[in-house]
Amino acid sequence: MTDYLVGDPITDTAAPGGPLERRWDERRFGAKLVNPANRRKHRIIVVGTGLAGGSAGATLAEQGYHVIQFCFQDSPRRAHSVAAQGGINAAKNYRNDGDSAYRLFYDTVKGGDFRSRESNVYRLAQLSGEIIDQCVAQGVPFAREYGGLLDTRSFGGVQVARTFYARGQTGQQLLIGAYQALSRQIDAGNVELHPRTEMLDLIVVGGRARGIVARDLVTGAIDTYLADAVVLATGGYGNVFYLSTNAKGSNASAIWRAHRRGAYLANPCYTQIHPTCIPRSGEHQSKLTLMSESLRNDGRIWVPECAGDTRPPDEIPEAERDYYLERLYPSFGNLVPRDIASRAAKNQCDAGRGVGPGGLGVYLDFADAIARMGRPAVEAKYGNLFEMYARITAEDPYEVPMRIYPAVHYTMGGLWVDYDLQSTIPGLFVIGEANFSDHGANRLGASALMQGLADGYFVLPTTMNHYLASAELEPVDARSPEVTMVSEEARERIRRLMSIDGTRTVDSFHRELGTLLWDHCGMARTEGGLRKTLDRIPALREEFWRSVKVPGAGAELNKELEKANRVADFFEFAELMVLDALVREESCGGHFREEYQTPNGEAQRDDEHFSHVAAWQYNGEVPILHKEALQFDHVHPTQRSYA
Repeated sequence: MTDYLVGDPITDTAAPGGPLERRWDERRFGAKLVNPANRRKHRIIVVGTGLAGGSAGATLAEQGYHVIQFCFQDSPRRAHSVAAQGGINAAKNYRNDGDSAYRLFYDTVKGGDFRSRESNVYRLAQLSGEIIDQCVAQGVPFAREYGGLLDTRSFGGVQVARTFYARGQTGQQLLIGAYQALSRQIDAGNVELHPRTEMLDLIVVGGRARGIVARDLVTGAIDTYLADAVVLATGGYGNVFYLSTNAKGSNASAIWRAHRRGAYLANPCYTQIHPTCIPRSGEHQSKLTLMSESLRNDGRIWVPECAGDTRPPDEIPEAERDYYLERLYPSFGNLVPRDIASRAAKNQCDAGRGVGPGGLGVYLDFADAIARMGRPAVEAKYGNLFEMYARITAEDPYEVPMRIYPAVHYTMGGLWVDYDLQSTIPGLFVIGEANFSDHGANRLGASALMQGLADGYFVLPTTMNHYLASAELEPVDARSPEVTMVSEEARERIRRLMSIDGTRTVDSFHRELGTLLWDHCGMARTEGGLRKTLDRIPALREEFWRSVKVPGAGAELNKELEKANRVADFFEFAELMVLDALVREESCGGHFREEYQTPNGEAQRDDEHFSHVAAWQYNGEVPILHKEALQFDHVHPTQRSYA
């Protein structure tokens, strides 16, 4: 698929004007409200129970709405938000090191390589302090200094210590906070929770999102659920690459189904490669393990100075080591943004200076930190991460350096939303990693948790009130053609997958697709590689629908059927992702086209032609591209420098 159409430009009509620092207050206090007695009459579907979904469901229910919440896992506590271990950003300036909401805003826009909206990012920075206050009130056990004050540390792309953390399990502790708030509302009867249930499709009636079709993963039963609005909080699409740091249940089906029903998909080529992942150990792996970026605070990254040096790290003297990030980027050192650190590691390995099996690794060394701070202090900050690394690799990181290599992690693309977090389908709201809104072409570390909680606790509850107070919603009949058609299409898809009875496993197709994407649409991309991939995907997709084998039955617990549904969507999604990467003829953030780089190998943007959001409309075989122009009134786009 190399053909596409260019449609009319798209604009964010919900975004307020005026001074940047007052826009969110103007929107918040200008929003319409729903009478508390009337809220009980409204039903809202929330798909997902991670940080964004859990906080949204709890807050909407606290407001008085009846929430119908869906959880792919057996418990909301098992959502993939637990994997965000390192911390959460907030501009509290506790260290008195010059931080402010404006600096957090600036760092985020710059870190995203000037491909994000100023209004959204500044709102995120404003809300960051309120998030910490909310979570502390919930009892989240943030790390504290000896005197009892909340402790902070630094993350990539910044020069201040603004990241609040709970040892190496921040995401898990924040998720427990959201989960307890959600559980309270479940117990009160305000939230109707459906665990082990997967959304199969979106129901649109009269041009508005009014429900979903979902499958009970235990019994296989397919049911229709109707409401006044639908919220998608289903995370990112990193698993399209097969090997990623994402949980295997993470998938793109919910946003892709919504895309096919009319929701625009924005910037799908923006995928983030995390530099601090345990290298793959063989073909047997189905996922990769992330080591928190927080380790780059005290760990030093290096490779042997000479290519092909296979000596153990303790036999390589200091003079023969290259601390390449400290050499190339002296101002930020090991804390450069993720996209830059990842490409730098790849360059070292491509030059033959990588370490470990296949030379696909670099060292993350804590020897200096242990000598400076003492082992007990290092254990207090990073102990569970060190234990996890030791269990996976059988190597003691207190005695030998860790080995790390970049891997697919977060996705900055997602469904297009306006300032109110509403998609191009009225009544369909998209929050957290499932939308595209805040991070541009690269996400700064410790900002995923920040965005998820900002969307769920603070933004969505305000904008949802406004939508429900403004919309004229007629009752929907579950037997209407608009509803039964979607339900029958979902059932037919299941029947078709079960009837193929081919010879290849779902995983074999997924692995082949993932390898193709990693090789040609991963850390580095070229026009030739992208065109090759676009030629191969349709043939592979056709073979999937002809040769895949899904054992078992549809009316029962069937993990292979779940995977087959997912991979079928991944094929279609991957084609659009690669097309988006081909059309964007520049390098920016995590999107690195080798044809567009500076003389010293950094990403080279083309602001004249590509300072826009690419919002794709589903149109069968020939998608339509709508461009949302990005305006920068407060941060002037420049060539990023972290030297």
